[in-house]
Amino acid sequence: MTARNEHTIGWDLHCHSAYSDGTESPEGLVLEACRRGLSGVGITDHDTWAGWGEAEEASRRHGMPLMRGTEITADMDGICVHMLGLLYSPDDDVLRDLFETTRINRTKRMKKMVENLSADFPITWDDVIAQVKEGESTTIGRPHIADAMVALGFFPDRSAAFAGTINKNGPYYVPIVSPDARTVVRAVKHAGGVAIVAHPAATSRNNHILTDEHIADLAQAGLDGLEVFHRDNSPEQRKRLLGLAEDLHLLTTGGSDWHGAGKPNVMGEHVTDDATVEEIVRRGAIGIIR
Repeated sequence: MTARNEHTIGWDLHCHSAYSDGTESPEGLVLEACRRGLSGVGITDHDTWAGWGEAEEASRRHGMPLMRGTEITADMDGICVHMLGLLYSPDDDVLRDLFETTRINRTKRMKKMVENLSADFPITWDDVIAQVKEGESTTIGRPHIADAMVALGFFPDRSAAFAGTINKNGPYYVPIVSPDARTVVRAVKHAGGVAIVAHPAATSRNNHILTDEHIADLAQAGLDGLEVFHRDNSPEQRKRLLGLAEDLHLLTTGGSDWHGAGKPNVMGEHVTDDATVEEIVRRGAIGIIR
């Protein structure tokens, strides 16, 4: 069992492995949580639960409690919404079908972006696949294209590749085709899970963010909570979100959105308290790995 830092500071419920756009294996994710002295950690790869098994084994091996979940891509009135679905049953057909459709749409979108880029850069789909670490189990996204651009020598790192070519305002960008956010909330609830809107006030990600009315609409559909404590939510927006959560009786969570070396985000920079985690466990269809 791995020696853990004895300073426990809460749970980081929003972390990614190489099964989506993170750079570390699920075990690497767990080991980073041990190094940071967290009370527990969540694995929330994009539109997949493929990394759960490896994360569970690592959790038991290293003595790090684990929250299993997924970050699900959705849309609400043209606003890109990311939903953390936590502790749902992976045997649920409704959620399985939703993930499969989303992953197919993601791949079509990525291939179109590579086609757009190839008009100005000598990049191919094989170059992107070369950056995928977990084969067909990986949810392919823009970070893999960015990593290919870095590997080909066009940019020094992933962030520069995003800024230079594949950001939302660039000429190569292809919009996401995603299910409605209310549909995603209902699907997570159908699978017995807990639905949390990730970084709901991230102005760096959307020209427009979710309004109070949007969040109230999601709450009516069964939303459980808001990820208030995230680096992309400004202090003013956190205050607004805390007020909304109180008015709508929603949980409030925190997470780093850690991607290993893929982003500057530091695991544990924002966390969720133990009492909120226990409430998520009480609502979920499956438990945490302790």
